[in-house]
Amino acid sequence: MKIYSTRHGETDYNKQGLVLGTTDLPLNETGRAQAADLAERIARLGDVEVIIASPLRRAQETAKAVAERCGLEIITDGDLREWDYGSCEGKSYSVAEFGKKKREFGVRMGESGESLLQLAHRVYSVLDRIIAQYSGRTVLIVSHGGVCRMIETYFHNMTQQEFSGWFMGNCQILEYDTEKET
Repeated sequence: MKIYSTRHGETDYNKQGLVLGTTDLPLNETGRAQAADLAERIARLGDVEVIIASPLRRAQETAKAVAERCGLEIITDGDLREWDYGSCEGKSYSVAEFGKKKREFGVRMGESGESLLQLAHRVYSVLDRIIAQYSGRTVLIVSHGGVCRMIETYFHNMTQQEFSGWFMGNCQILEYDTEKET
C-alpha cells in the first residue's frame, strides 16, 4: 500500500511565523495557489484513489483542490487534526519556546494542549486504521505539520534531535510504502 502525506497550504499564521494548531483558519492566497499546484502534481502521479483529510478548514481547502482536480471524494477524519498547542497557539515560535517544548514528550503543550505522547497515540491509531481499511490502495493524507512529523516517525526512526528539527513544507508530498517501511 502506498500513502502520500501532505501538509495544507499556507495560512496567514504560517506566513507570520505564529504557532497554528486548532485555530481553524482558511488558506491565504499563497496557500490556495499551493493547493492548486499540489492538485496538479497529484493528478500527474495518477495513482491516488482515496483522500483522507483533517477536518480543519486549511486541510479541507487543500484536499478539495486535489479532489476536484482528480475526481475523488474527501473522507474526513478528526484524528488528523493538528496538535493542540494550548496556550502556545497564536504566539511566535520563539516566544512560545516551541522547539524546547517539542522535546518534552510527556508534558502537555502550552499547559492545556496535548502532549506529544497523546498526539502519537492519536496519529498512530489513525494510520493503523487507514492501513487496515485501505490495504492495496493508494491514499493521500492531507493534514498538518505536527501530524506529518508524527507520520514520519511511524515509518522511520527519528532521534529526539531529529524530531524537534524536522519540518514539512506547505503542500510538500512525502511517499510511504507500507510494505517497505518500518
